[in-house]
Amino acid sequence: MRERKSYFVYIMGSLSRTLYIGVTSRPERRAFQHKEHMFAGFTSKYAVDRLLYWESFDDVLTAIDREKQLKGWRRSKKIALIESLNPHWLDLSRGWYSQIKTVVQVGMLRLRLTGRKRPASLRSA
Repeated sequence: MRERKSYFVYIMGSLSRTLYIGVTSRPERRAFQHKEHMFAGFTSKYAVDRLLYWESFDDVLTAIDREKQLKGWRRSKKIALIESLNPHWLDLSRGWYSQIKTVVQVGMLRLRLTGRKRPASLRSA
């Protein structure tokens, strides 16, 4: 039997309240990538690294549709959505970071010991 997969629409923010909306099947990994600024672009440039809101879906197309819907909203409506569940703009991924960093460091050590290259998904841009 095939494992059930979940997809997450998420809103990241910066301390200056710059927002970014995305979709992923691996929220812990994606939050880590944002925190480490692993990809050049908008979220790195504006330090968008705090997970403020997320929703889970069983179907990837439904998740993508929701992402598009949220991206089409006015900023004030996005903020109201965040504050309805996270009024203090707490980083919902704060407990994940140290755990994932440890896993990544152990994985990098293994790669160095075996002489293999770092996977593209973990390379900095």
